[in-house]
Amino acid sequence: MRDRFDEQLKNLNNELIAMGAMCEDAISSAVKYLIERDGDMKRNAVETEKNIDRQERNIENLCMRLLTLQQPVAGDLRIISSALKMISDMERIGDQASDIAEIADYATSSEIRGKVHIEDMARATIKMVTESVESFVNNDEILAHEVIALDNDVDEMFGKVRAELVDAIHSSKGDAEALIDLLMIAKYFERIGDHAENIAECVIYSITGKHAGDE
Repeated sequence: MRDRFDEQLKNLNNELIAMGAMCEDAISSAVKYLIERDGDMKRNAVETEKNIDRQERNIENLCMRLLTLQQPVAGDLRIISSALKMISDMERIGDQASDIAEIADYATSSEIRGKVHIEDMARATIKMVTESVESFVNNDEILAHEVIALDNDVDEMFGKVRAELVDAIHSSKGDAEALIDLLMIAKYFERIGDHAENIAECVIYSITGKHAGDE
């Protein structure tokens, strides 16, 4: 019985890895559309968000089967409950990546400086998403803490982009509405970082039984 349960837990890990990869793909496609205006990238971001929603339902069903058909001990329950919270954050990441692709239609391509920093934010948030899922699969508390620390860097990047775009608005260096759209995109990347941080905190709880920041 336990061997069967461990096999299903391994399957849960694999499904989470797949969902994390979808999130990476959605973010990458959204930022490529923003920078390169490749329509295929926008379509991919939107379609991948739908796949993420389906994957969330698949993992929910798997977790419910683990809870109802098996008899998980305390550590197992932490893993399953953490997985359920993680997929909620990953679903929101997919939504926000799709939103970035949609908003990108209204952002001009002339504000290069702002876009460069937004690309930096995209790379950092993709790294956070990837490593937060990796920390869960590998039971790696140290990596989870590194993800949480990286969120501070993303916040700093957002502050830089915000200051840069506000200055451009005040200096009339570009279309104000387009600059505001870029600021909204940067905010979405900051939120994606927050969701990745939430995932890392779930990992710490699944390993230690304590929430991040607890004494």
